[in-house]
Amino acid sequence: MKLSQRLNQIDKMIDREYDHIWDCCCDHGFLGAQLLKRNAAKTIHFVDVVADLMLVLESKLQRFLPDNMQSDQQTMPKWKVHCIDVAMLPLTQYKNNDTHLIIIAGIGGDLLIELVSQILANHPDKHLEFILCPVHHNYKVRSQVSKHKLGLLHECLIKENKRFYEIMHLSTQSSTPVSHVGSQMWDLARDDDRDYLTKTLEHYRRMQQYSPANHVDIEQIISQYQAVNKLNREDLCAI
Repeated sequence: MKLSQRLNQIDKMIDREYDHIWDCCCDHGFLGAQLLKRNAAKTIHFVDVVADLMLVLESKLQRFLPDNMQSDQQTMPKWKVHCIDVAMLPLTQYKNNDTHLIIIAGIGGDLLIELVSQILANHPDKHLEFILCPVHHNYKVRSQVSKHKLGLLHECLIKENKRFYEIMHLSTQSSTPVSHVGSQMWDLARDDDRDYLTKTLEHYRRMQQYSPANHVDIEQIISQYQAVNKLNREDLCAI
């Protein structure tokens, strides 16, 4: 199965090997299967709360990749399927110095914030990396991950099927601040980037018009996006 443009971009952003990659809200497991194919981690974990999906996925993995499940308890399996709430990832059962990349994509911003917050609360002493791609509420997501002291490793903006997606690679060990409006992702020489910025500003201006109670907060957000046109990339990190 060919990956969508969004999932293909996430795959490209993973340029090192991890001990564990957690493909959360994995649906049919297309991204995890690609990561498994190219040995992006010692173990690829497929995670979703929908039991029927996980049963079908596990059956397909057992059928097409049977050698990846090891019987030797000293050897980590190359893949595992977890039908659990993403907030309850079982990270503590692995070594303290194991590297973990947690991918959460294709869900709303509010739920994504809730999941990341709970994972960090459950594992305050672990060094974790996240790749996040919410379907909306990007400003809110960025604001909240900043409060959790997650730092930026890389980010990008893509357009797929007439929708825009912001993809953020974050780490508990990065000291690069996460801009509330994006920093590395902007290239205003591209038509898509200018179009996305225009649409985002139009969205918040409509909100300002119909939400007078939040006028001050929305005005601040509009000012930050307007600054994207004026500031250099290094300056954007401070917004």
